[in-house]
Amino acid sequence: MFVQKTRVLQISLIAIFSAFVVELVFGLISNSLGLITDSVHALLDSVVTAILLLAARMAIKPPDEDHTYGHGKIESLGGMIGGIAIFLIAVFFIYEAIQRLQSPAPTVLPGMFAIIGGLYTIGIDIFRIILLQKSIKKIGGTTLKADFYHAFMDLGSTVIAIVGIILVSYGFYNGDFAAALILGVLLVILSLRLIHKTALDLTDIISPELVKNVRKIIADTEGVIDVGEILMRRSGNTLFTDVTISLRGDTSFDRAHEISNRVENNIKNRIPNVSITVHFEPDWKNVPLDAKINDIAKSVAGVKGVHNIISHKTKGKTYSNLHVMVEREINLDLAHKISEEVEQKIQENIPEIEHVTIHLEPFLTVPTNLNKEDKITEEKIREILKKYSTIKKIGRIVSLNFENILKIDIDCSFDKEISIEKVHDMTSEIEHAIRAQIKNAVITIHPEPI
Repeated sequence: MFVQKTRVLQISLIAIFSAFVVELVFGLISNSLGLITDSVHALLDSVVTAILLLAARMAIKPPDEDHTYGHGKIESLGGMIGGIAIFLIAVFFIYEAIQRLQSPAPTVLPGMFAIIGGLYTIGIDIFRIILLQKSIKKIGGTTLKADFYHAFMDLGSTVIAIVGIILVSYGFYNGDFAAALILGVLLVILSLRLIHKTALDLTDIISPELVKNVRKIIADTEGVIDVGEILMRRSGNTLFTDVTISLRGDTSFDRAHEISNRVENNIKNRIPNVSITVHFEPDWKNVPLDAKINDIAKSVAGVKGVHNIISHKTKGKTYSNLHVMVEREINLDLAHKISEEVEQKIQENIPEIEHVTIHLEPFLTVPTNLNKEDKITEEKIREILKKYSTIKKIGRIVSLNFENILKIDIDCSFDKEISIEKVHDMTSEIEHAIRAQIKNAVITIHPEPI
């Protein structure tokens, strides 16, 4: 595709440059200022096409140490230089046209040579329009579209020049100079627009509407709490965009990455040729208090797990309770230091909490490859359970043994009218009774109604 683009632009460049040479030579021979002025327009198109060709070649050149955003600005710089040159030439032709309008009629008037030169350029312009239109439909690309528009402008200016030459042929001797004056003014306008556009590109100006559009796309993305700073700059055809988004403070890294990808894809689907960098920051404003406490406690070194977080307010003050699991083999002193660090960190990050109560629990890692059933232990557990009259039915008991760790799963049935609070108290009591006789046990009791 890249080879096809550059080949089309090369053909377009050769064609329009040949039109410049023909118009300039035929204009000088026939003394047609209008045709000479139009040749300058053809030269402008040649310069623009050359810049587009250079941009197409530079577009695939990767960023380097000196150009971290790539080399797209070369297109803007070249366009400004070309625009300034064309502006100066156009001003000269306007001056020359005014001087000739005030002078006696020339002895040598534009004739057939001038018309032939103009017709040649019209043929070249039509050829370029057809070539570029077909190429745009086939391979696309902004550089081809830009050259397509310039071909149309050149066709219009050449038609004006030929009209001036025809007017001269019918006795309106100043028609050629009037056409040159009109074309000169047109070239001044076009060159000033080119200079203005490239100057804005070089100063990294961005449309506020474009920034507003990007902000709306981000804000509408699921998971984004707020949109922060948006930085945008254009380099060639690429729009580089840096955005900052706020996510809930308890969002996991995987989820944050997923939301960032969604933001990037949503922008790319709406805005072409954009390169996006997304930065995400935590936002704790709308995060539930318990979720904040959970995230803070888990960040403390030595904490293996957090559960049963309960917060309540009394007389305008907030009190929190939580269960923190630590390695079962560490001593009480070290475990207490971990709990103190958790408490301190919670109060530093959430000043409205007046007091934190931490219940320490031992953490036991259960291997994933438990595969040896312990029938002796299962019978021992069944005998323990028979001592509890509140258990209406003893269901399945599964005891898996791995080295010195037992993973025990128990199904027990209780009266269906009993409260869940009492069920919890009874299952906790049963767990303690089993642990008193069976060391290193990880017990899960599943209560069922009967």
